[in-house]
Amino acid sequence: MLETIKHRLKNFPLERYQPDPQERGSSAAVLVALHGDVSDPHVILTQRALHLNNHAGEVAFPGGMWDSGDSDLLETALREAHEEIGLLPHLVEPIATLPIATPRRRDLNVTPFVGLVDMPLQLTADPSEIGALFDVPLKMFMDTSRYDYFEMDTGYGGLRFPFLAYKHYKIWGFTLKVLTDMLNATLDADIDLDYPSDERIAELREKAAANNSTL
Repeated sequence: MLETIKHRLKNFPLERYQPDPQERGSSAAVLVALHGDVSDPHVILTQRALHLNNHAGEVAFPGGMWDSGDSDLLETALREAHEEIGLLPHLVEPIATLPIATPRRRDLNVTPFVGLVDMPLQLTADPSEIGALFDVPLKMFMDTSRYDYFEMDTGYGGLRFPFLAYKHYKIWGFTLKVLTDMLNATLDADIDLDYPSDERIAELREKAAANNSTL
């Protein structure tokens, strides 16, 4: 399984993007860290700390905002993974750059990098940023019967998002889409999930902006 993923990821060559200085605050990078047996690889995920102002308690890849001290976005992903979960950069073999994506915060461009990590690992989550650290077998994402949907109430209408439950974690949003897109591209997984349309999201954002302007 892992060998097939590695081979197909040659279609996503490693790129070391260097943002412009004015892009600080709008560029970020994450590390999709794969490890384990070649027939049963896992991905390392985190749960963001509950006290954070943004996306508290949500499942995410290690990663964060680009800093002008980073030579490129790959360095951002590796630096943040080291700071958040104690993953030493020299233990990561970067192999691919996945397409830039935007999470629900639409003014942020996030570049996912895929890296291979040797086991065993001794990782420690930084409690100021990370509430939990865990890994998930990629086979879990291949089982389409495991997916379900939940409604998010925005106050101006609902949005329906797919998710995958693993233990007591809910994997959804940007994290889920990056993983399922990667598996579709590398393993022909045929994972077809229904996400809210850009038009629906834009409609709700306009309603929220209109309401705020009247306060």
